[in-house]
Amino acid sequence: MTDQPSRLNPANGLTLLRLVLVPVFAWILLSHPHDLWWRLGSTALFGLAIATDALDGRIARKYNLITDFGKLWDSIADKALTGMAFIGLSILGELPWWITVLVLAREWGITCMRVAMLKYGVMAANAGGKLKTVLQSIALLLFLPGLPLMPVWLQWIAWLAMAAAVLLTVVTAVPYIREAIEMRRKGVAEQEER
Repeated sequence: MTDQPSRLNPANGLTLLRLVLVPVFAWILLSHPHDLWWRLGSTALFGLAIATDALDGRIARKYNLITDFGKLWDSIADKALTGMAFIGLSILGELPWWITVLVLAREWGITCMRVAMLKYGVMAANAGGKLKTVLQSIALLLFLPGLPLMPVWLQWIAWLAMAAAVLLTVVTAVPYIREAIEMRRKGVAEQEER
């Protein structure tokens, strides 16, 4: 077992901040959904919260503050924030529920699998998962100000970004499943050798 930095560090603090901002974001988005300024406020808060994702990772790598806590909870915080955005947009009738259900089934399915794999080791986010989060974030940032309030050309861009995000969300599940199968296989083999 290697020594890890304390869980109480700035990178993990940003992850926890992102989790705390989820209900605040939800309230701002859903409390006045037809008011442009409230929608812009919810978009700005989402943008700020999702930006902490890049910042916490950069801080953790630069100052060697990478922890197992951060590897797992960073991903959970991302999914809580983006998941609330998907749910909120579906509640408002601006995003079909089937998209939200598909995305959340993949997101929380992979998260549950990663938690189940903790007995064999920590599955950190991979490059595909990080790209998926970026693309989801872009699509959500385009949707959050309110599609009905946008010019048609921007609505098309928003829908194209969302389609690409949904496709990437589904496709990037495969490497995580493969990694879990391999991690479990190795873990079982190690237990049998004991």
